[in-house]
Amino acid sequence: MASNLDYLDPALIPLEEKVNTYLEAEKSLRRAEIDAPQTTDTSRSKLSQLEQEIIAMLPTRDEWVKVNLGYGPSRVGAWHVPAANGAPERYELRVIH
Repeated sequence: MASNLDYLDPALIPLEEKVNTYLEAEKSLRRAEIDAPQTTDTSRSKLSQLEQEIIAMLPTRDEWVKVNLGYGPSRVGAWHVPAANGAPERYELRVIH
């Protein structure tokens, strides 16, 4: 049985830092979409790149990994999205904080 304190594992610190960077980029993108909608391409590209980096860092797919984002255990995971309407299958990043 996994401990409820597994999210404090020091090996997860690089993942936690990357997720925090992703959340900040996501917040910046939302603000940019309101302030200047035509200048968000670079922000979307950066967010997409961070998403792929986080997915690559995850030790597993289709299940949550507990991480410490500052307020106790948070969760991050990559979930399979099947191909549909001409779009290829992919993994979607999900973060609960």
